[in-house]
Amino acid sequence: MRIQTSIGYNERNMQQEEGGGSVEQIRLHTGCINCIVERQLNHYDPDTPEEKKRTYMQGVLRILSEAKACESAPVITERIYELQRQMLGQQADYSEIKHTYNHMMEREEDKICREVREAGDPLKRAIQYAMTGNYIDFGAMSSVDHEKLKELLAKAQENPIDEEEYGRLRKDLEDASRLVYLTDNCGEIVLDKILIREIMELYPQIDITVIVRGKPALNDATMEDARETGLADMVKVIGNGSGITGTWLPEISKEAREILDEADLILSKGQGNFETMQGCGKNIYYMFLCKCKLFVERFRMKQFEGMLVNDLRCREIM
Repeated sequence: MRIQTSIGYNERNMQQEEGGGSVEQIRLHTGCINCIVERQLNHYDPDTPEEKKRTYMQGVLRILSEAKACESAPVITERIYELQRQMLGQQADYSEIKHTYNHMMEREEDKICREVREAGDPLKRAIQYAMTGNYIDFGAMSSVDHEKLKELLAKAQENPIDEEEYGRLRKDLEDASRLVYLTDNCGEIVLDKILIREIMELYPQIDITVIVRGKPALNDATMEDARETGLADMVKVIGNGSGITGTWLPEISKEAREILDEADLILSKGQGNFETMQGCGKNIYYMFLCKCKLFVERFRMKQFEGMLVNDLRCREIM
């Protein structure tokens, strides 16, 4: 059963206004531009000559000035990372960080699984934990604090979930036959695994495909993380062919695009996936923590509170 049909790329980047006209889908906000510029000021070696730093920053500003409103921060940031690699020869290696957080969350996996099974509503509890894991994000934040992560996990059950939206999700799960789960970060992927297992047990009729990043992208989960955490042993997992810290449909692989187009239902983790896909017209439920100032203000939430919202209803609450 198809719940939502896909629409063309040009249509995806236009939204109908009440008056009948159309406007370009705006994904690149001024707050994102400010944040991108501030982060680049510290992205070069202290010994880099002043002239080279100036040329690099001019390149960053050129990329930002040429960016289209429909292109989100993850898309623009990847172009800047490419400039960084070309000009400064720098490529941050998150391998050790990813192993650390994967192993850290694996040590918590059995305990969290027990709490999920013993909860009055195991699916909701698994969603709350999956949202909480979205804290492990070196893209939206400059650093991740171990103690803060422990604190958030300890009160994951307090993460607010809109009951009406949750009810709609459960109905869509009952009706769906093909589900795509878009992951976000390392470590977090262990909690995604717990949620996916719960969905598999409650809705055995659903064929599930998990899509991870196709290339290294900060601390985002790739096939290596899916194998390391055992997710790839439990469910079909593919890379999306891209190194963007999101799911930018024009630049993912043909295989990933076809699987998304054929899906009845998509569960999407993290701010980056939201930024790149919001407004695309698919039946997507986004799950993330509001980490940066822009998301806190847009959704009128406290920092590190979770959001569960369908793409079709985003405009109603933002």
